[in-house]
Amino acid sequence: VQTPVSFRRHVACTGCVAKLAPEPVCRIGSSAPSNRGRIMSWTEPVAKTFPLNVSCGSAVKTRERGEESCMGFSMLDEFPSELAAEQLSALLCSRLCHDLVSPVSALGAALSVLDDGDASDMHEDAMELVRESSRQAQAKLEFARLAFGGGGSAPGVLDCRELQRLTENMYQAFKPEIVWKVEAAGLEKSAGRLLLNLCSLGVDAAPRGGTVTVEATSSAGGARLRVVTEGPRARLEEGTALALEGQAPENGFDGRSIQPYYTALIARSAGGRVSAHADGERVEFQALLKPVEGMIG
Repeated sequence: VQTPVSFRRHVACTGCVAKLAPEPVCRIGSSAPSNRGRIMSWTEPVAKTFPLNVSCGSAVKTRERGEESCMGFSMLDEFPSELAAEQLSALLCSRLCHDLVSPVSALGAALSVLDDGDASDMHEDAMELVRESSRQAQAKLEFARLAFGGGGSAPGVLDCRELQRLTENMYQAFKPEIVWKVEAAGLEKSAGRLLLNLCSLGVDAAPRGGTVTVEATSSAGGARLRVVTEGPRARLEEGTALALEGQAPENGFDGRSIQPYYTALIARSAGGRVSAHADGERVEFQALLKPVEGMIG
């Protein structure tokens, strides 16, 4: 079944069950690699269930809104705004290209100076610009490879020291200071990818500098992630808040607002969700992910 990019998955724990009519009560899981609901195991009868419609291959096609919730997760399967796969990929490419334009353009300008025989007095400065621009381009590509690309698609655990290196290199030239307080030694790859995207949101929320504190704990394959931004004029933009809830901004998605939408997509795909809260000049982003099936803490 071909479906647009959306959150047609199910958050499952011991208290969340679903009824597959006309089948008996069963639990629906969300840890399969694809965006498809899957029968995990039979459960005892419970007080409340909600109906589902299922198509071939156990792919969830439609579902009525469930009123239950657990662990702070909404049981709503899909976002209000759905994006087709080609739209999502195009907007993410736009975001990546926007990030790379500055260092690549600077490289071109520096090379032009080096090619100018009449500007020999500026060659030293040009070489310094080449070194800094190439460093920035490499840092952005390495970060994007995992945050947006296939670098985190294979199963496994990411070393948090590598996540710290990628984050600090990416935002070395930015105003806010990255304060790394991650307790976990490693994170499952979807959690690691989500943490990098939360860091991006945290930096974007601090236009005048300040601190972006990154925290993460992991247990039995699940994870709690938190990024706190504090600083002058720290803010949670309305478009970011809407995108985290799966709602399109007033003028639609663009290369900037697609990133929080994608962040929430990662969280929902991993059986969790992202929340954001602003209080004065403090913005907090949180994510809670359910344990991955088969992982032992």
